[in-house]
Amino acid sequence: MRTWRTAHRSLRSADPRRHRAFSASVWPCGRRSTADLLQHGADEENVCVTGWVRTVRKQKRVAFAAVSDGSTVHSIQAVLKPEDAANLSTGTAVELNGDWKASSGAKQSHELHVSRLKVLGENDAQNHPVQQKYQTAEYLRTIPHLRARIPANTLLLRLRSELIAAVTDFFNRQDFVQTHTPIITSSDCEGAGEVFTVSSNTLEDASSKSESVQEAPAEHHFFRQPKFLTVSAQLHLEALAQAVTKVWTLSPTFRAERSDTPRHLSEFYMLEAEVCFVQDLNEIMDLVEAMLRSAVSTLAKSRVAQELLEPKQQPPPRDPTANNNDSSPPSSEILQQRWNGIIAPDWPRITYAEAIQLLEEAHASRKNTTAFHFPPSYADGLQAEHERYLASTIGQGKPVFVTHYPAAQKPFYMSPSTDSDTVACFDLLVPDLCELAGGSLREHRSEELQAAMRGKGVAGENLEWYHNLRRFGSVPHGGFGLGFDRLLCYLSGVGNVRDVVAFPRWFGRCEC
Repeated sequence: MRTWRTAHRSLRSADPRRHRAFSASVWPCGRRSTADLLQHGADEENVCVTGWVRTVRKQKRVAFAAVSDGSTVHSIQAVLKPEDAANLSTGTAVELNGDWKASSGAKQSHELHVSRLKVLGENDAQNHPVQQKYQTAEYLRTIPHLRARIPANTLLLRLRSELIAAVTDFFNRQDFVQTHTPIITSSDCEGAGEVFTVSSNTLEDASSKSESVQEAPAEHHFFRQPKFLTVSAQLHLEALAQAVTKVWTLSPTFRAERSDTPRHLSEFYMLEAEVCFVQDLNEIMDLVEAMLRSAVSTLAKSRVAQELLEPKQQPPPRDPTANNNDSSPPSSEILQQRWNGIIAPDWPRITYAEAIQLLEEAHASRKNTTAFHFPPSYADGLQAEHERYLASTIGQGKPVFVTHYPAAQKPFYMSPSTDSDTVACFDLLVPDLCELAGGSLREHRSEELQAAMRGKGVAGENLEWYHNLRRFGSVPHGGFGLGFDRLLCYLSGVGNVRDVVAFPRWFGRCEC
């Protein structure tokens, strides 16, 4: 069994000679980020800060403004002359110059005594859609171009950035090659038919009399045949893996599902990897486990994690009129348990048959805490309530691998297990969120793959090129796909995937 190398350095401890003349917190002109200044525990003269005003308090002899540039959820307190604060309001972009001094107030150790203030742009505070009051998540989704400015959402943007950096660092250390797979494809990887068809305005005009875009004459298609937005990078990653052995990508994928749940989007990001010369499913599970443990361990040392795991104040009451399927955010203690569970070693692994047996025993017990709305059945698959139960009871806070599902429940490309009724695959379940990732060994034999494609009804569906991979230098291989936005939900405690994506798209909604 292959052992994936553990982290030997922190993400930001690279050779300092490779760094530029400025860091992320100090600009060439001497500007300081609010995050850097708040960590600076000593007085300092001639400080320059840029950012946006969050709040203003105007008194007779002095004024106070909370200013932040988004580098932290916290803001610095700027001490101003009343006349300088006259034109300030929430959202105003400013440049401040002054001295960083110890504060006499109890809420901050230091404050910026401003000697020069410059307003950098217009700000219609009175009509600003984002106000200093509780606003529902559903309302904020209608203004995605502005909601990112809310401190909690700036934190999510930085969490995404840090997680991408941590994952990239892990794959670099494991000698994986990062690749960019196509967005426009000729096939449906999963065979579910829930795809977006790509067309041009020219095609829409030319085929106005056709029943559908797919039925338009070939000469009217931009690509000569109907093409689609990708639902997965897997098939193309398999082709590239057979050139360099180990590949990965983080790319957008698209599903035309008419779903209205907190876990589904029409456009989302998938982290996918493929590895050649692998014949043991445990090696792929080891890779997923090592990757997540490394990334979260790195994140745990960052400022983002410190701010995310800070004890939170009582959350605002939910709007009873909002039908947004949102749940209350977990406490900091529960969030810390999630992180610790991922960092912990030896995640449990059970087969699908064992999972069904456990669920049937729990259902038969008729206890209120274990009875299911959908009785568990080997043939019917796992429902969300079943996955939730398995993750909470088997994992005890750790993610859980469920392996070897019936072949009838899985796509055509998965390699059969020793038991011909199942395939060598896994789903990774986490508490509360349920399925986070899935992977398998891929069928690398030409005739067997062709038979599986016929059995699933996808033979000839523009997949000849994929079958050809088995004819020319075929090799045992496997891989996985992980819902990146779902992972962000799990780590941040956000209950709806629409709120960890800057510009979410789902059925009926594409705001800007």
